[in-house]
Amino acid sequence: MHRRNLVIGAGTLGMGAAAAWLWPRALPAALPLPPPDGPLATYHLGHSLVGRDMPAMLAQLAGHRHASQLGWGASLRDHGTARIAGFDVENDHPAHEPVEAALASGRFAAVVLTEMVELRAALASHASPRWLAHWARAAYQGNPAVRVYLYETWHSLNDPADWLTRLDRDLGDLWTDRLLTPATRRVGRPIYLIPAGQVLAATARAAQAGEIPGLTDHTALFSDDIHLNDLGHYLVALVHHATLYQRSPAGLPHVVARADGTAVVVPQATAAALQQLVWRTVPRYAATGIARSPV
Repeated sequence: MHRRNLVIGAGTLGMGAAAAWLWPRALPAALPLPPPDGPLATYHLGHSLVGRDMPAMLAQLAGHRHASQLGWGASLRDHGTARIAGFDVENDHPAHEPVEAALASGRFAAVVLTEMVELRAALASHASPRWLAHWARAAYQGNPAVRVYLYETWHSLNDPADWLTRLDRDLGDLWTDRLLTPATRRVGRPIYLIPAGQVLAATARAAQAGEIPGLTDHTALFSDDIHLNDLGHYLVALVHHATLYQRSPAGLPHVVARADGTAVVVPQATAAALQQLVWRTVPRYAATGIARSPV
């Protein structure tokens, strides 16, 4: 079924974001990463917060090839133990490649790994650091020059602890200290960060301040209490692009296609504001591998 093109209203523009440099303590990793000199064939491992549309949008914006393996709420452990709910449904598309073969092939220059939601449950019951290290190690074995990333996602908008409060707190408490740091120590090679949750938090605050044309509240990025809509997918694709390619997404197209080929039209003023916000936010986190300050 073809959905209607996304159209959002217009307003005023101005940007502001809180600065925070992040890199886990005592990691055996050299920063920064050199900027890539061309398109990065990218592999995505995860679930519905990856989905089909966001990687397809990213591939269009970047001009790179992509592939993925998805499941319903799948943890990194699930992908390694063949217990992947919804496997047949979620991977019934041309961009699917089985993860073991894809990583072993060495054909991917960037690998983006995504842990299940809720992260606290994943850490408690799904051995998250072990399995993040497992897939990172497999990626490096297939291609020693690969760039490995952990995709920072988010939790339910209905979380009783407050959605923004948790995004601020969980980055250090969960994503860094309990997942990224121990996994990187296991691998002995770097695992970098795609700070999508932090960009969503910055977007929420900018929207509330009236700084993004046509967006007054962050819930306009969501289709339900946790899944993104077309605009949200576009924003997270911009975050991936800024992190992987280490350059501002300003000027990238504001019209993209979903994985099924149907169009998503983000109003130009809205797209421009989001592109600027992404580049004000992403390079502030040293764990992205980006050396320079945003310009």
